[in-house]
Amino acid sequence: MGVLGTPDSPSQAETGGLTLLVLAALPLVAARGLLLRRSWSRGPAVITQIMAVPVAWTLVSTGGTATAAGVALGAAAIAVLVLLVHPAATRALDIGSRDGR
Repeated sequence: MGVLGTPDSPSQAETGGLTLLVLAALPLVAARGLLLRRSWSRGPAVITQIMAVPVAWTLVSTGGTATAAGVALGAAAIAVLVLLVHPAATRALDIGSRDGR
């Protein structure tokens, strides 16, 4: 309604839209951080994948054509979660090293 209609509260609609834009940018910022091997980027990336798991479950449980998309999303989310906590990723992001190597 904020774009095509008349919302009850324009300021609330703008705040909601701004919030959605920020939330949409979070995975992109995390992906860029991972590409640049920034240790802070693993947290947002993990949160993004954890949020994808219930979405995948919902798609699978609705049945029909959405099942395949849910399975693909769930498999990708779990695979990325495993890779993000893998020791090689931890070393590459320099997480937990005490001597800075």
